[in-house]
Amino acid sequence: MIDLTLFTQVFVTLWVIMDPPGTIPVFLALTSTMGAKQRSRAALQAVTVAFCVIVVFALFGQQLLSYMGISLAALQASGGLLLLIVAMQLLIGHFDTGEATAATPGANVALVPLGTPLLAGPGAIVATMVFVQQADIEGDWVPPVGAIALAIVLVHVSLYLAMRFAEVLHRVLKDSGVTLITRIAGILLAAIAVQQIADGVMEFIATA
Repeated sequence: MIDLTLFTQVFVTLWVIMDPPGTIPVFLALTSTMGAKQRSRAALQAVTVAFCVIVVFALFGQQLLSYMGISLAALQASGGLLLLIVAMQLLIGHFDTGEATAATPGANVALVPLGTPLLAGPGAIVATMVFVQQADIEGDWVPPVGAIALAIVLVHVSLYLAMRFAEVLHRVLKDSGVTLITRIAGILLAAIAVQQIADGVMEFIATA
């Protein structure tokens, strides 16, 4: 048995924040130099990283941030800055995953910025931490924890399916279409980044 109300709240909240359909253009842009198999592997890696980050922060987030003296506002602003850098690279056309990997051994866009902070960003992390803190787990802990866990899993399955089948969209659009999507994705990602930075600054001001 799970708490269906809590499940619905968590699932809808994380779906809206992580936005599986909205990740498709950014995913295509960041993996434009990859083949079909590489893109599929990148999708799995990105979702796995995002899932692990969300779970870690759900379990230990508050303690980790408190121990390191990091505020949620700082986490949000830093994530926004990283996304803004990626957005600028997409807009000016200098984001090349092949060059990045060659220049930096072990570099993988599936980990950063796809896995985090794009998928597992400050918004998703904070929302998950809030739901965990609000859940009443002192008595019968199975319903709330089960609801939160199931919602997190299903959202990440949705993210994987959206990116996994982005290859179909890539075949339809061809390279010229992907280039157009890359520029649009850069604009959208820049807007998301600026909003995250603004939210972080406002939070700093409110808590000052």
